[in-house]
Amino acid sequence: MGFWELTMIGIGLAMDAFAVSVGKGLSVKRAGARVMLACGFWFGGFQFLMPVAGYFAGHFAAALVDRFDHWIGFILLAFIGGKMIVEAIGHQEALPSETADLEKEASIAPGEMAMLAVATSIDALAVGVTFAFLDVAIFPAAAWIGILTFLIAAAGVKLGSFFGDKLEGKAEIVGGVILIIIGIRILLSGLHG
Repeated sequence: MGFWELTMIGIGLAMDAFAVSVGKGLSVKRAGARVMLACGFWFGGFQFLMPVAGYFAGHFAAALVDRFDHWIGFILLAFIGGKMIVEAIGHQEALPSETADLEKEASIAPGEMAMLAVATSIDALAVGVTFAFLDVAIFPAAAWIGILTFLIAAAGVKLGSFFGDKLEGKAEIVGGVILIIIGIRILLSGLHG
């Protein structure tokens, strides 16, 4: 497999992570290095690990994951997106003086980030299985996919932050809706092949 083919696969796999990172960026006024690096490392790390796991798991993992990956991605993204919307509505109902004191930082708690990273990288597991059939050198390929995802996710946080500043109070609701829409898209594409 050539460099450009691998790059296109990496970019394609990173698109869900990019969209989720934009959602994270929407919930912050300024995207600091901490949030950008956290999203980059979580999403890039899982986009590295999942192809490696798929590569070694072989056919068994592909059949199992193929049957349920869309449901897992949908449930995780819908749960987190719904949580963001509920929290945003709760913040909007707070008194103006309380709202001013609310921390304007995206949640990068390990539990939440791990769920998002798993939800956005399940497809990479199946790609790893495909790489096993194509006899691709898995570690350099997975590392390149992880690096691309790291860069794309970090850029997504910055982009989301830019638009979040424009949207002010509605940004976290928009971010939650984006996650739910991505989850629905993953579910529908899985159900309809």
